Amino acid sequence: MAGVNAACAVQAKDPWHPKRDESYIGVMVDDLITKGTNEPYRMFTSRAEYRLLLREDNADERLTPKARELGLIGDDRWHAFEKKYDVISKEKQRLKTTWVQADDQQASEVLGTKLNHEYNLETLLKRPKVNYQLLSKIKSAQPFLQDRLLIEQVENQVKYEGYIKRQLDEIEKYRKNEDTRLPESMDYNTIQALSAEVRQKLSLHRPETIGQASRLQGVTPASISILLVYLKTYKIAS
Repeated sequence: MAGVNAACAVQAKDPWHPKRDESYIGVMVDDLITKGTNEPYRMFTSRAEYRLLLREDNADERLTPKARELGLIGDDRWHAFEKKYDVISKEKQRLKTTWVQADDQQASEVLGTKLNHEYNLETLLKRPKVNYQLLSKIKSAQPFLQDRLLIEQVENQVKYEGYIKRQLDEIEKYRKNEDTRLPESMDYNTIQALSAEVRQKLSLHRPETIGQASRLQGVTPASISILLVYLKTYKIAS
């Protein structure tokens, strides 16, 4: 990051600060800035609230577009990236539009249960005991991918689609208030609706934004809601 941002400075570009939902280094930097540490910092997956998005298999999906924007990768790698995700997108679409009929005896044998009506492959893949490799044995639903890494991406995106969407919705909601600034003169001890612990934390660390405040240990979502309500009152009074 130091090298990237040094290059950005030379080119008069804005520095890059990865967000907590973009990379683990973004989590680490934000933790060190907002929380500090009294001992050597160790990066655990449990420190990331959006770890479902920070998977190993989708690292290139998360970071390659930013690397391209920053000038870190060349045309060959970029074209390979575009080709890979074009294949993934088309296969996900094929899973939505390819149907297995209820009277497909071979498919029922593969799945280990009789189909009571027609299903598309996407719905079947979301079943707990069904994976992409098992689906690929259904003769009427060919052709399937063969590349292990592509299969892993497709399977993860389909199986965890609901959970991933929920986290993306949380991130969108969170970002609406992420950059809301907190006045330097705000006296947190006067906000009686906050617990004594939260008032003490906010007074000690003096977060600059709602986002930083929300990541302080012990500051709950309920505390942030109270803080937002108080902030509106504070601005009106000012």
